[in-house]
Amino acid sequence: MKFLDQAKIWVKAGDGGAGAVSFRREKFIEYGGPDGGDGGRGGSVIVECVQGLNTLIDYRYQQHFKAKIGGHGMGRNRHGANGADVVLKVPLGTQIFDADDENLLADFTEIGQKLVIAKGGNGGFGNAYFKSSVNRAPRHANPGLEGAEMWLLFKLKLIADAGLVGLPNAGKSTFLASVSAARPKIADYPFTTLHPGLGVVRVGERDFVLADIPGLIEGAHEGAGLGDRFLGHVERCGVLLHLIDATGPDPIGAYRIVREELAAYGQGLDSKDEILALSKIDALDAPSLAAIAASLHEETGRAPYLLSAVSGAGVREVLFALLAIIDRARGSEDRVDMAEVPLSPAPWSP
Repeated sequence: MKFLDQAKIWVKAGDGGAGAVSFRREKFIEYGGPDGGDGGRGGSVIVECVQGLNTLIDYRYQQHFKAKIGGHGMGRNRHGANGADVVLKVPLGTQIFDADDENLLADFTEIGQKLVIAKGGNGGFGNAYFKSSVNRAPRHANPGLEGAEMWLLFKLKLIADAGLVGLPNAGKSTFLASVSAARPKIADYPFTTLHPGLGVVRVGERDFVLADIPGLIEGAHEGAGLGDRFLGHVERCGVLLHLIDATGPDPIGAYRIVREELAAYGQGLDSKDEILALSKIDALDAPSLAAIAASLHEETGRAPYLLSAVSGAGVREVLFALLAIIDRARGSEDRVDMAEVPLSPAPWSP
């Protein structure tokens, strides 16, 4: 299934049915009287958060949704039928904005949440409604009210406990594949990951959700590379795992580029808890790795974790560090002891 995290749609609630103008015509009833029924209510457009969806692809091929109109009233005081509602199903983490992308109308963070986004019009009153002691034979009825219509912008922001950030080819997808059942595309060239991915990581008897997003490059906030639109998928994460390719030409520069892009994006990403880790350490000798780790420690004030997703070295330590911060954010009683798993590991030595 193709991943789609934005969709623009048009919705129209049903108009209310018109009231009827009718009079009784029955044998032995001398004067009769008005008996026009009311119109039915128009159908509404309802958005519901459901389980089993992880993309907005359903709104790629259909962008217009219109609820049914209410039935018209009829004689003999018969009420028009209510119009059928339209239910739009969205995945967890969907946000709904108005057409100008300025006002947030809804944020679906729990399965089962529902919102009437466009209310159907009320049905009109039939002439029986207007009967009174001074108006015994009203000859008018109300038309139904129009249903609401609008353009909406759906944005999907994955809900994960931790997020992976880094330059392209930093080893993010390899790390996700090594610690979860997710199977992202992995290759030896940049921008292998084109769409965000999720994986459930199990640590002992505990688990958390880890999100992998396409890599950032310098100028991503201005649209370079794949841009920074996918950073929205780590806005809800409690902690970021910043992977830096230890085999790259300039690990310090790679760290600075990603931090600058996080700051340029805003939304508090640059102030989130962050764990630094040098990846692909199996490809370097001990002296070279020690020099890179020392330089990064001097730049950031924190000693980076050292890991290799291929050999598994250092992976367990990083997972426990992530889980410690996630537990703190959750307020979990069964939490990892933060004193045992600090943000920065002890200085590395061969």
